Amino acid sequence: MKNIVAGREPVTATEFIELALGIDLELFTGSATESPLERAARLDVAHEVLADLRESDPETAAYAASLLRTLPLTTQTNGRRPRRTVRRQTAGGFAAGSAVAA
Repeated sequence: MKNIVAGREPVTATEFIELALGIDLELFTGSATESPLERAARLDVAHEVLADLRESDPETAAYAASLLRTLPLTTQTNGRRPRRTVRRQTAGGFAAGSAVAA
């Protein structure tokens, strides 16, 4: 069975929550790459939205308030995983420092 919210099909759990509750999670959780000025502006808007939510939907407001206390969402900078070094066994032992892309 497909989960469809407001005519849209969410792909991730985060998208499902955003569509179901009608709030942008990043507004309340932030981004790991935001500057202090961007953070201050985002928090100002988040607090105004939270005040409106408390009047219209107290349950969603409580969830949004808990998101304000979480760490920022992490974003990958280039979409690649870091390389890791593994040791390959050779006839005489291990070849140190052999790099294999993840």
